[in-house]
Amino acid sequence: MKKRIKSKMPAMLLIIAIILIWKFISELNIIPRFMLPAPFDVFKAFYENFFVLLKHSAVTLFEAIIGIIFSIMLAFLVGIFMDYFKTAKHAIYPLLIVTQTVPTIAVAPIIVLFFGYGILSKIILVTICCFFPLTISIYDGFSHTDKEYLNLLKSMNANYFQILIHLKIPYTFSSFFSGLKISATYGFISAVVAEWLGGTTGVGVYMTRVKSAYSFDKLFASILFVSLVSICFVKLIELLQKRILKHLHIEK
Repeated sequence: MKKRIKSKMPAMLLIIAIILIWKFISELNIIPRFMLPAPFDVFKAFYENFFVLLKHSAVTLFEAIIGIIFSIMLAFLVGIFMDYFKTAKHAIYPLLIVTQTVPTIAVAPIIVLFFGYGILSKIILVTICCFFPLTISIYDGFSHTDKEYLNLLKSMNANYFQILIHLKIPYTFSSFFSGLKISATYGFISAVVAEWLGGTTGVGVYMTRVKSAYSFDKLFASILFVSLVSICFVKLIELLQKRILKHLHIEK
């Protein structure tokens, strides 16, 4: 327990330092207070509007979770395809990289144009954003499967799909969860970005409303809320990772 607290001390001290610098800048009016509210004002807005944010987050979480689920299924299909057809990797991999060079804020209006302001366009954007890290992590796991186990199964005349089910998929879980943790943060944030462009509810819709009203304390509070939700997402995935890897007797 002491070791765990000690390992987190640098991060905690850095956060405290940032808050103190933030308070110093705000109190001395180096940046106008209506533009940079004091930490206390932000925490107060967070407390007072917590249940409003929670209500909006239900929609955003739904969009993020469904989008991540679709991206996992798509990533496994593409990862298996690249692993089975080795030459396909040279064609697909550059396209995957290209998809990451286009900013999310630039892609979002195009998706909304084709699929409207409903929930579908948000789910599609989340899927696109989460697809790349998941695909790369899955393919990387397939590529680094233990050669001795692989040769053993081949010597037993196992076909590709038997090797995939009994060896490659279980073996890739460790790298898969690394990609999933990245996608978890991408998922919620990309859903928020999609909601900026239109909708009736969601954290992104709430943020655009308070920004238009120049309620920057509420805007900063919503940013804090998004950060906390993303951290919770990652922690839940870490817990799931430990349980699954322990069950499969795979070292993290």
